[in-house]
Amino acid sequence: MSGHSKWANNKHKKMKNDAAKQSLWGKIAKEITVAAKMGGGDPDANPRLRAAMLKARSNSMPNRNIESAIATGVGNSDTTNMESMVYEGRGPAGTAFIVTALTDNKTRTVAAVRNIFSKAGGSLGETNSVAWDFKLSGLIAVEKSAVEEEKLMDIALEAGADDIDSEGENYEITTTFENFDSVSRALDAAKIPMLSAETGYVPSNPNAVDAATAQKIQNLVDKFEENDDVQDVYHNAEFPEDF
Repeated sequence: MSGHSKWANNKHKKMKNDAAKQSLWGKIAKEITVAAKMGGGDPDANPRLRAAMLKARSNSMPNRNIESAIATGVGNSDTTNMESMVYEGRGPAGTAFIVTALTDNKTRTVAAVRNIFSKAGGSLGETNSVAWDFKLSGLIAVEKSAVEEEKLMDIALEAGADDIDSEGENYEITTTFENFDSVSRALDAAKIPMLSAETGYVPSNPNAVDAATAQKIQNLVDKFEENDDVQDVYHNAEFPEDF
């Protein structure tokens, strides 16, 4: 992940085939279940659950899957005996990586993450070895045809958005982690559809790489995403425009 548009592009790579789609939905369902377990099944009273549901809908996850995941969490399933973990490391060309996971076995997960890094010529790092160069933020994408820019700016900035980027194919709204919920609620209230809406780690200093390195980094991302415990992967590489 190298910034706003690259974040969106990397996320969309997860949907490149049906198997990837099912894997992604499974990870999001796990996230929804844990959120419902921790804070209850009402998204209006549970910001973490609401964020997970927005992520699910951004990725075309069926409502029945969402409702089932909530019911599992509220029903105190064994699936919810999990911990949220954040791992840091270095990948090809010294790129910084943050890997988030939900796991019921930390020993298994850290060993898997270390092994994936190692096979790619990278290494698992200590806490805050790279996190200092990332900011936990919110990112919301809106189609340009859905709303006029001035109206979107008025609503989003009033609700606490940090910035609106209109240079790409879509409007991309960035927020602090704390203001993500209020901004997404404001867009919902104004009936402005969101293409994607989620929180994640945005690099402060993107690292431009060539096409060959970009492919190695993408291969590493793919390996992480194949692991059932891994939820999301973020990096500070800036891929070439034509990659």
